[in-house]
Amino acid sequence: MRKGFGLLQALLVIVLISGIMVIAMKYVKVSIKQTKDLYLRESAELFMNSAVELSLLAIQGRDRSVNGCLHEVNVTSSDKRFKANINISKYYVYKNQDNNGSTFNCNANRVQSIETEDSHGMVMLEVEILTTDHAKNGNKAIKLTRRTIQRP
Repeated sequence: MRKGFGLLQALLVIVLISGIMVIAMKYVKVSIKQTKDLYLRESAELFMNSAVELSLLAIQGRDRSVNGCLHEVNVTSSDKRFKANINISKYYVYKNQDNNGSTFNCNANRVQSIETEDSHGMVMLEVEILTTDHAKNGNKAIKLTRRTIQRP
């Protein structure tokens, strides 16, 4: 009878340890997924900052006298994981004049004439970042939006 009782205790200890290991593995799985999602989100935020800088370069390099104002900039990351859609909603210009003193050649509803020269040339950007590979990797889609005023 003692040998059978010892075997029962050994089985009980093995079942208890395996239960603890199953719970630990579930927590590890949740932790790994959370770390992966956090990394993807941080990468998307860094890409958003880069996309804003790239759109400012595009605005600054555009010849508005020939092509008019830039309304939208679309950027895709080099690894094709993120896509940025940047809408330029407002141009803030001093007394409706361009840098060379000529009339600002742009759609009237996108130009906001201001009275202080300190804010001349600022633009309001609406930035939207989307992940592109979430379906094939089993990740959740990440969508980040930001509205910012910048000076090109």
